[in-house]
Amino acid sequence: MTKYDQLAYLDNAATTPMPDSVLQVIDNYYQTQKVNVHRGMYRLANEVTQQYEHVRQQVAQFIHAPNASDVVFTSGATDALNLVAFGYGTTHLHADDEIIISVMEHHANLVPWQQVAAMTGSKLRVVDITPDGQIDMVALQKLLNKHTKIVSLTLVSNVLGTYTDMRPIAEAAHKVGAVLMVDAAQAVAQMAIDVQAMGADFLAFSGHKMFGPTGIGVLYGRTDLLADMTPTRFGGEMIDQVTQQTATFQPAPLKFEAGTPNIAGVLGLGAAIDYILQIGYPKISQIDHELVDYLMKGLSQIPAVTIYGSPLATDHRAVVSFNVGKVHAHDVATILDAAGVAVRAGHHCAEPLMTFLGTESVVRVSVSFENKLSEIDQLLTGIQQVKELLHE
Repeated sequence: MTKYDQLAYLDNAATTPMPDSVLQVIDNYYQTQKVNVHRGMYRLANEVTQQYEHVRQQVAQFIHAPNASDVVFTSGATDALNLVAFGYGTTHLHADDEIIISVMEHHANLVPWQQVAAMTGSKLRVVDITPDGQIDMVALQKLLNKHTKIVSLTLVSNVLGTYTDMRPIAEAAHKVGAVLMVDAAQAVAQMAIDVQAMGADFLAFSGHKMFGPTGIGVLYGRTDLLADMTPTRFGGEMIDQVTQQTATFQPAPLKFEAGTPNIAGVLGLGAAIDYILQIGYPKISQIDHELVDYLMKGLSQIPAVTIYGSPLATDHRAVVSFNVGKVHAHDVATILDAAGVAVRAGHHCAEPLMTFLGTESVVRVSVSFENKLSEIDQLLTGIQQVKELLHE
């Protein structure tokens, strides 16, 4: 029995459990294959390098990237977003240029752009959301202009579960000469990603939110944009030639992957993709929706509960955030923990969104297809205990 078996784990938006198939791949690497990639001339090194690069091809197919070389391995979505901000933004933004984000972005898709704006003299523009948690498309259209160079938005909100259709945004951004960066960290475990269909110029996600290991992520970049980007870390493997005074760099993606990579993480990511595709996105989506619908109906029957975002279950992609009366979200989470339910509470690295919602913190329930309706019942029973203990 694992610790996950001992509680109703409803914090999948923070990180997901790993199945045995992923653990076995990681264990096998460390126990029988722990060598470096891209360097050794011996057979085992070549075998592991082939496995490593096979995952790059696998990721490209998984997100429908045109080329495997468009896939850069990073330490996670945060690292990937920072790579674009500092590897592309600092060299392509100038005074009076503008960056557009939304009020519901995770800090990882906000703070790097704040820093880049300060460094380059460019301006950060923030688009609001509608009462049901959708990007305000009218407001976005008004913000887009000839000065807009980068639009960076989340595909699924980590607080509201809101899904944003990126295709019309990509078209509008491209019309004014801007590039679109998509934060898909919250979406990748729930829905198929097609970077070409959505018109994404860059896209980022993390392995640990899609049943893979921590410390591994992906940046997809359009071929021409990656070629035009500057590396932000320097060292071994990413170089072409080095003299005492100068250095030239490998083409993408290797020029962005300095040093020994997270080899076990990459192999584990490949196994996680296999796991998701074996289950299938249609089944994942069906179960996620059933769980969220059941949860929303249960929460709506508790008068003290305030649900944030849309009242429709179909608008919450595996994530529902709420508060219970005037009880602080941390207190709710602590009481639920005592009842054997694991949820997240706080500002969820989205403080501007909390301000927009008129609260300091919320309780977040995030499900995956591995959860059961009985775990939602356990949560709802725990919320009733919150009311009774704190007289709400």
